[in-house]
Amino acid sequence: MLIDHTELAQLIDKLPAFPESVSKILELTAKSDVAAKELVAVVERDMVMTVRVLKLVNSPLFGLVREVTSVQHAVVYVGIDVIKNLAISIATSGSLPKTNSAGLDMDAFWLQSLSVGVAAKLLAEQKGISKFESADYFVAGLLHNIGKIVFAHFYPENYAKVLETAKLMDKADHMVEQELFGIDHSELGAMLAEEWQLPPRLVEAIKNHHALSAESIASGNDSDIAKAIFCGSQIFHRLNADSRERSAVPKSIESWLGKTIDETIEALDNLEEEIDNALVFIHH
Repeated sequence: MLIDHTELAQLIDKLPAFPESVSKILELTAKSDVAAKELVAVVERDMVMTVRVLKLVNSPLFGLVREVTSVQHAVVYVGIDVIKNLAISIATSGSLPKTNSAGLDMDAFWLQSLSVGVAAKLLAEQKGISKFESADYFVAGLLHNIGKIVFAHFYPENYAKVLETAKLMDKADHMVEQELFGIDHSELGAMLAEEWQLPPRLVEAIKNHHALSAESIASGNDSDIAKAIFCGSQIFHRLNADSRERSAVPKSIESWLGKTIDETIEALDNLEEEIDNALVFIHH
């Protein structure tokens, strides 16, 4: 069954909107001259957001020396961009459906998403990006597969068929989605990210995490964040011996990494520990 894009856009409109506080945070941080006190005021008006932001900032993921007890101090220690990214993560995971009848295992889904986000963040730091700037990479990884949840929520019977067919034919989910629906979860996820007005870098990474080509990388049309999500995803599937979702890594990507994908995995000796540290994102 081919899915009409207009119908999909209408269905996406029916998903819960972000809380007002997150919409305001996105609006504020889109400005280059946003004042920290403005951001603090918005977060502090949302008690749930405040509690979760402080919980995350104080988690081992950030490794702060002393406990942060206020949003104002959190902004000082980790910066405006990190607080914005935490708000996006909290709101997105909270706004998406928690269950489905399509057979999409949500615990496995979020663990994979989290693992790809952590791997992408570590790759960014290896490339010299600061621990706090690399938060964008983590969030992109956390959200890269959100289109799957939309499929499973609105088309449960058809998506159950996708999952079953992919397993039987030993094919990647996105390839079967494209064959049956005429659209895959990366494109659908990007539509949702645009609807939610997420930053363009995140939208692009979600959209392109299966579509990186040697030509687009060589021409500079793909951002580092999209490359990192592609690599993070391939690292996850190799570590979990998932042959269906493994794909060849272009030489241009290995050139960007500075090593082969297998050498990259060996170099990420703290990956498991960092994933454990990040579990706070999915264990509310």
